[in-house]
Amino acid sequence: MPIYDIADFKYLGSESDFYANTFAEHILQHEHMILAPHGHDFYLSVLFTRGSGIHEVDFQTFDIRPGYIFLLSPGQVHHWRVSEDIDGYIIFHKKEFYDLNFTYERIEHFPFFASSQHAPIIQLRKEQATALAVQFRLIIDEYKSKYLMHFQKICSMLNVLYVDLARIYLPARRTNKHKEIQLAHMLRLNELIDGNFKDIKSPANYAKNMFMSEKNLNMICKIILNKTVSIVITDRVILEAKRMLIHTNLNVVQISLDLGYMDNSYFTRVFKKTTGETPLEFRDNYRRRRLKDE
Repeated sequence: MPIYDIADFKYLGSESDFYANTFAEHILQHEHMILAPHGHDFYLSVLFTRGSGIHEVDFQTFDIRPGYIFLLSPGQVHHWRVSEDIDGYIIFHKKEFYDLNFTYERIEHFPFFASSQHAPIIQLRKEQATALAVQFRLIIDEYKSKYLMHFQKICSMLNVLYVDLARIYLPARRTNKHKEIQLAHMLRLNELIDGNFKDIKSPANYAKNMFMSEKNLNMICKIILNKTVSIVITDRVILEAKRMLIHTNLNVVQISLDLGYMDNSYFTRVFKKTTGETPLEFRDNYRRRRLKDE
């Protein structure tokens, strides 16, 4: 499975930290790359203004309709199936493009980028879609302009866009100071899990690393994701298992060992309890569906 860098999508020149385009032009230029499953090492935002289709993100399938925005983080695996009349706006950027322009803010502080377990889609009302389409269009125009300090301006415009999207993604009634602290803890937990899920599967170990009790950490996970810490860890393991089942030729025993399970039968039971299928059933059924769709 390919992992793309922004440099693979050069449009106006040699810039390697930012890219923006209309979706129709983007897919015309890069259809051979983006319609098959792939990952990327940058953040992606796309607003659809016309057409329809299907967007699969980490084995979850979403409809594509006008007024739908998708926001993906580095490492997520996805692909599109779109109608011929598809259009909209698409933006890529590296983490550094945003972070280096602000002293205290970080791109992962936005709720839709804080965790791969957060929904990657926002369904906009008509008036919201119209207003945000103007913002996307202005960013693309600035990107093409090459005016003085245009990347500094793009970053400022991008920040306003993300703030507006965050307000829609997390309505005001859910964003108090206490919730912001809980989101920060959740962000830290996800960072720890992403870096250690193959070796550490105990909620108590993660709580210890975060200098809090397991009870408090479970409470935060329940508030933010309505899941226990144990389920959050297992979900991350199963996601990686699915990626390996579909995008590698490793057998179940090899995958089990790579994910830190010495007992293959136990791994299979965990996988089936979480997904309703054994690893081999998942691989066969997924590939069968893909062939049918193609």
